[in-house]
Amino acid sequence: MHVPDGFINAPTSAVTAVVAAGAIAVSLRGARRELDERTAPLAGLVAAFIFAVQMLNFPVAAGTSGHLLGGALAAILVGPCTGVLCVSVVLLMQGILFADGGLTALGVNITDMAIVTTVVSYALFRALVKVLPRSRRSVTVASFVAALVSVPAAAVAFTLIYAIGGTTDVSIGKVATAMIGVHVLIGIGEAVITALTVGAVIAVRPDLVHGARGLEQRLKLRVNGELVDAPSAPAAVTPVAVRTSRRALWVSGLVTSLVLAGFVSYYASSSPDGLEKVAADHGIDRKAEQHASADSPLADYGVKDVEDARLSGGLAGVIGVGVTVVAGSAVFWTLRRRRAADDVSPASTTSVENV
Repeated sequence: MHVPDGFINAPTSAVTAVVAAGAIAVSLRGARRELDERTAPLAGLVAAFIFAVQMLNFPVAAGTSGHLLGGALAAILVGPCTGVLCVSVVLLMQGILFADGGLTALGVNITDMAIVTTVVSYALFRALVKVLPRSRRSVTVASFVAALVSVPAAAVAFTLIYAIGGTTDVSIGKVATAMIGVHVLIGIGEAVITALTVGAVIAVRPDLVHGARGLEQRLKLRVNGELVDAPSAPAAVTPVAVRTSRRALWVSGLVTSLVLAGFVSYYASSSPDGLEKVAADHGIDRKAEQHASADSPLADYGVKDVEDARLSGGLAGVIGVGVTVVAGSAVFWTLRRRRAADDVSPASTTSVENV
């Protein structure tokens, strides 16, 4: 659903840029509360994983494909504020390096794909978790539903933005019907990917899943036909083992992202995605402009001057994952260090000096 340059007029694009900048500023402050030494590395990995999976367009209808948006996945794994930043980093890398999503439309894309999907999905996710049984399975089910709804919500948001600042005279009713219809189907794919990923992380490190915090249940034992709480077991996991487990998860996630972007992406659907199909069918793209980075060495997810399509796309995917994980990790580690600095308050320093 990357909106190119020329779909939305300049004033509306400017307003969405202000909205996006404000949301990112709020998210930077919120992410400092969400991130700690365990989740800061995971956040950078989540951004890289979203970049990789977005390269895997899957067919959803005749001549149409879809791809992960990632807002629900990021929000549930690392928190809503950090999630907005994760998707924003991905969109920024795609727009600058790969000519995917217009640069003048960056505010539109962040508002639609990062803010709307994250806010809608996480609000629905939290509501579902409160009414469902307190279990890991409930987190997975809530993830599926939240991701499913987030995609048509983004389609509605685009339709509203287009109604305000669209550059072509197209019936908004037709745009809304087409956009919501195809993105409900894409939402199913988004839901499956999100639920499988969240479920996989919960299976190995539930403590790292932001949306699963506070849902642990005491082990029950049946004694004389009645269920009673099992006695608390002594801590058997050492800090070294925890760090090793976290490192193993990070490495396996990075390797998976590299394989998806560098190899599996070659087999992705070549059909236009939902927005591209609707734009072509209804004339929304009549005033589309060439991307400012169209001459980038990585434009269109291929390495310039590499003739072999498989090798060109694979190298571009690997480079994209690498750049995204580095950029994302730098942002999130900086926020983590800022939080650590804030925790050392003047009041606590004074108390120590007075002892």
